[in-house]
Amino acid sequence: MVKQMSLSVLLLTLVGCAHQPVLENNLRADVEFLASDELQGRQTGSEGERIAADYIAQRFEDLGLDEKGTMGYFQDFKFTPKTDPHSEASFTDEEVDNTIVGRNVLGFIDNKAERTVVIGAHYDHLGYGDLGGSLFRGEDKEIHNGADDNASGVAVMLNLAYRLRDQNKNNNYLFMAFSGEELGLLGSNFFVKNATIPLTDVNYMFNMDMVGRLSNDNTLAVYGTGTSPIFKQTIMSNNETFKIIENESGVGPSDHTSFYLGDLPVLHFFTGQHSDYHKPTDDADKLNYEGMQLISDYILALISDLDNNGELAFRKTASDETETPRFKVTLGVIPDYLFDGIGMRIDGVSEDKPAQKAGLQKGDVVIALGDYVVKDMMGYMQALSKFEEGNATTVTVKRGDQVVSAEVTF
Repeated sequence: MVKQMSLSVLLLTLVGCAHQPVLENNLRADVEFLASDELQGRQTGSEGERIAADYIAQRFEDLGLDEKGTMGYFQDFKFTPKTDPHSEASFTDEEVDNTIVGRNVLGFIDNKAERTVVIGAHYDHLGYGDLGGSLFRGEDKEIHNGADDNASGVAVMLNLAYRLRDQNKNNNYLFMAFSGEELGLLGSNFFVKNATIPLTDVNYMFNMDMVGRLSNDNTLAVYGTGTSPIFKQTIMSNNETFKIIENESGVGPSDHTSFYLGDLPVLHFFTGQHSDYHKPTDDADKLNYEGMQLISDYILALISDLDNNGELAFRKTASDETETPRFKVTLGVIPDYLFDGIGMRIDGVSEDKPAQKAGLQKGDVVIALGDYVVKDMMGYMQALSKFEEGNATTVTVKRGDQVVSAEVTF
């Protein structure tokens, strides 16, 4: 059943929060507010997202951060949503029937430094799944609270804002909560094109997206390690806790991509996919808050190490020379982004999709689609882009010690 919440109750919730500022680094309190049913999934442009934006702005104010939007802490942008799964949303200045207004939230620590570090996380999510992206197959619409995706990243960002107020003074810090990430990195893209500080002043950008499910083996994915020559050494020399899965590319499915495409060094932190991804079951009680604190500690150590290094050199990564492929079909699986072996490991199989119908299972490692060899995630996407709806092919997977082939129809 759809959970309803009146406007008056939503406003009372916000007012109550405003009179009880969370000054301490309380990760759980931030997640529980942002991922509560009262915010109805924080869909871009919705009232629930507005309340989340107000909450983040209040947190910035309580922490003593300066306003750095175009309207106080806020930077609004208008866009028309995509009309089909293969089109893109587009920014607009016009007021038309289907216009949606997104809202970035920006807070600034001014250390009077020459350079600024951007620390960001998107705060929008899927609402009830109406605009696409949901993997829920229930008959009734339900709230997608997005605790890991991405209340977790916002909470770690706020944690770092609390901790960086009085240390590491050789950079300024711009903390950003992005809107419109789920619809195509819209908020970060808009900011890079309409920055409220000169982009030439930005030293580097750190992004946190889905950092709430640190596993028992402490696996942490860090993307963008090739975007500055200093990053790999810094990442390894400060790590005593994590099994780091590196990815050199600055291009990926989160907001760091927008900054990388603006020729800025980036790092993106991610604890991996899970069965609750883009479903109503991604709730606050399933997060690893001790793990989130460890990730905040680690990111702070990286920032501290980089504090005396001046302006970081930017480097384009080799894997970005080829444009990310676009595809018209889906296999219907959730990839395991933390897998560092050969192939693409399946972390989940969606119901009534080609993979399930072909008998593929969680844990299978795709090594070929038809005649196309799959060595990694990019190879999987390139192979998938070769097919159209209605095509049939053979998918080859490693299942334990066996190699299994199955026929799949897109």
